[in-house]
Amino acid sequence: MTTPIVSFPQIVEHYAHFYEPVFSEDAFIQFKRYISGLLISENKSIDGINRLFVEEKRNQSSLNRLLTAYSWSRTELNEARLDMLNSVPRARIKKTRGVLGLDDTLLTHYGQQFEKIALLWDHVDNRYVWAHNLVSLHYSDEQTDYPIDCQLWKPPDLEKLEDGLPKAGVSLKESKFASKGTEPKKWRQYLLGVWRRNQGKTDVAALHQSKLLIGKQMIQAWVDDHPDLKLPVTFDSWYTQPAFCRFLTDTVKLPYVGTLNASDKILLQSGKMTVGDFAKQLQKEHKTAIKNGNPPIFKPITIRYKGTKEHYFSYCKTHRIPKFGKQRLVINFRKADLTDKPVFYICNRLRWQAKGITSTRRHRWPIEVYYEEGKAEGLDQYQLRDFEGISRHIALVAVVYSLLRAAQQDTVLRDNLQRQLKLILEGTVAFWRRTTEAENLWNLAVLISSGLLAGKPIEGILAPLLQTMVQ
Repeated sequence: MTTPIVSFPQIVEHYAHFYEPVFSEDAFIQFKRYISGLLISENKSIDGINRLFVEEKRNQSSLNRLLTAYSWSRTELNEARLDMLNSVPRARIKKTRGVLGLDDTLLTHYGQQFEKIALLWDHVDNRYVWAHNLVSLHYSDEQTDYPIDCQLWKPPDLEKLEDGLPKAGVSLKESKFASKGTEPKKWRQYLLGVWRRNQGKTDVAALHQSKLLIGKQMIQAWVDDHPDLKLPVTFDSWYTQPAFCRFLTDTVKLPYVGTLNASDKILLQSGKMTVGDFAKQLQKEHKTAIKNGNPPIFKPITIRYKGTKEHYFSYCKTHRIPKFGKQRLVINFRKADLTDKPVFYICNRLRWQAKGITSTRRHRWPIEVYYEEGKAEGLDQYQLRDFEGISRHIALVAVVYSLLRAAQQDTVLRDNLQRQLKLILEGTVAFWRRTTEAENLWNLAVLISSGLLAGKPIEGILAPLLQTMVQ
C-alpha cells in the first residue's frame, strides 16, 4: 500500500523552478502533484494519484485538467527538462563522449477505445496487440542517460492518403480501387507502398509520419539546436534502412552505428553472401589461423561501459553492403571460442575501429532501460482516451525519469537527503525512486510526531491519513 503524501518530495521541490514558467499558477501546482504521484503512487492513474494527497487536497478533476484542459506546451516542457539536466554538471550533454540512440516501444492496452491506438505486432510475445507506439531519441554517456525527445506514432489515415496522394502529384492505379471494399488489407498495403516510394516529396511526406520520419525529425531538430555537436547515432536492425542511413550521412552529416541481421547480404569478390554465412566462413579461417600460429581473424577488444569493462572478439573491415555502399563492418562474439551468437554492426565512418564502433553501439541499451524504468513510472499506465492527453502524460513521465537521473549526479540534493534520511545515496533510478518513497514515509512520520508533540489527539492526526486509504 502506498504511503499518503503529506508534502511534495524534495526531488520535486528542488527542480520545480525549471518548470514553473511552462505553467499557469494553478497548473503548476497540479504539475507538482502529478509528478509526485508518479514518483510515489503504485496506482499511476489520475484517481490513484489524487487520493494520496493529505495537505494538498483537491478535486480529481483539477488533476485531470493538467492533461486535458490547461494550456501548456509539451515542447516548452521538454526544453525545461533538458535545461534542468544540463544544470547538473555530470548530467550535461558531453560534446565528445555522448551517443544518441533511436528506438521505439509498444505501450500496450486492452481495448480499442483509446484514440489512435492500433493493432501492432509485438516482437517479444510474437502476437498482435492493441498499443500505441512510442518513438524516442535518447542520450547516453558513461555517467548518465535520458530521453532527448519522445513522440507517439499515429496510424495512417487511409482516406487522407487516398485524397492527398493525387493532389501531391502521385497517381493511383484505377485497377487497385477494386480492393478497397473487398480486400481492405491489400488496399491499405497498396496505399502505404505508394506513400513510401514517394515520401521524398514534401507534400507526400506530410500525409503520414512513419517511425522513420519521426526519427528523422527528432534528429534534425537535435542538429538544428546543437550545430556544433556531431554525436554518433545508434539503432537496431529495424532502423538500419538505406534511406535513413543516407539521411544521417548526407543530410545531417552524423556518424552512425547500425545493426544487421544474419540474413542481410554482404558483397564479396566471390559474389553476395549473407553476413551470417560470412561469419561462419571467418570462424573457420580463424580456427585455422590459430592452429597454424597465425594472427587471429577475430581480435580481442575491451570497452568501458558505465564504469565496467566488457570483452569481445571482433572482426572489423570495410565492405560493400548492398544499398548501403561502403561500410565499416564489425562482427562480434563474446566467447573466445566463438561458439556464441554473433552480432553485426555497420558504420559510415570507414576509419573507425571495432572498439569505438562496439562502444557506440553499446550505448543503445540505455533506451531499453528507460522504457523498462519508464513503465515503472507509469509510461504505459494511462487511462486517458484523448491522444493529446496521453502525449502529455508521456512527457510528464519523461520528467520523472529525468528528475531521478539528475538526482543521481546532484551532490547538493544528495547531501540534503542523506542528512535527513541518514542513508548513503548512490544507485540506480530504481534506487532513487525507493529513496523518494522512503522520504515520503519519513515526512509522514514527522507529521504524526509533530502533531503528538503539539498535543493533538491521535485520532485527529490519523483521520485525514486514513481517509486517503479508503477513498
